Amino acid sequence: MAGQITANDLKIKGIGAIDEIAAGNEEVVISVRGKRKYVVLPLDRYNQLREYELDAAIRESERDIAEGKFFSGSIEDHLKRVGNV
Repeated sequence: MAGQITANDLKIKGIGAIDEIAAGNEEVVISVRGKRKYVVLPLDRYNQLREYELDAAIRESERDIAEGKFFSGSIEDHLKRVGNV
């Protein structure tokens, strides 16, 4: 469950405001002018999400390799191929 704090409360109370809300919540949502804009996560949760992203990128790369969607020539050849040279 996410706690919520306004940007103004954060400005007035500082990081202590997040600490108060975070004690019972996995994440804290910061709203700006009534719109949910930012999320503050514990560092271990953030690192876990980054690992999920990297795992997904590896699976996508492995799928591309299995489907032959890769180029094994030189960098110069690749740049010519994609039209950057």
